[in-house]
Amino acid sequence: MATAYHADSSDLVEKEILTWERFGTCCRELARQIADSGFEPEVLIAVARGGMLPGGGLSYALGVKLTDAINVEFYTDVHETLPDPVLLAPMLDTDSIEGKRVLVVDDVVDSGRTLALVLDLLTNVGAQPRSAVVYAKPTTVVEPDYVWARTDKWIVFPWSAEPPVTAS
Repeated sequence: MATAYHADSSDLVEKEILTWERFGTCCRELARQIADSGFEPEVLIAVARGGMLPGGGLSYALGVKLTDAINVEFYTDVHETLPDPVLLAPMLDTDSIEGKRVLVVDDVVDSGRTLALVLDLLTNVGAQPRSAVVYAKPTTVVEPDYVWARTDKWIVFPWSAEPPVTAS
């Protein structure tokens, strides 16, 4: 079992800070982009862990009740990644999404390699995926379908701004 690691960015001067209030605005604005595009997702899949909160927000904002998560590990610290993104168990139930319009949600697309892995997997099992992210960085190899904001800074999300709670 992988340990949930909190990436400490306190030494970084240049940061993009997302507050809880701005996160609420972000979910509504991303939902508006998706709805206005005419895309009506039947299933929403969050890329765990970072995409789980935006995915939850979008599932309510868009009225999508069928949701799931796909576990992908890539970042291990602020500036450290694995050589390639890796799918982790439990695995996504790919049989149930064949032929479905799927919205893939993540917090940030940085290199784009995680998003590319997930979109390829979904396309290969017969789904019709589109992607939505809170932030896109200029370094991405995959352009998401829906983006709330663009930045080249390290992003501090409200759900990971503090270290995990431990026993007193």
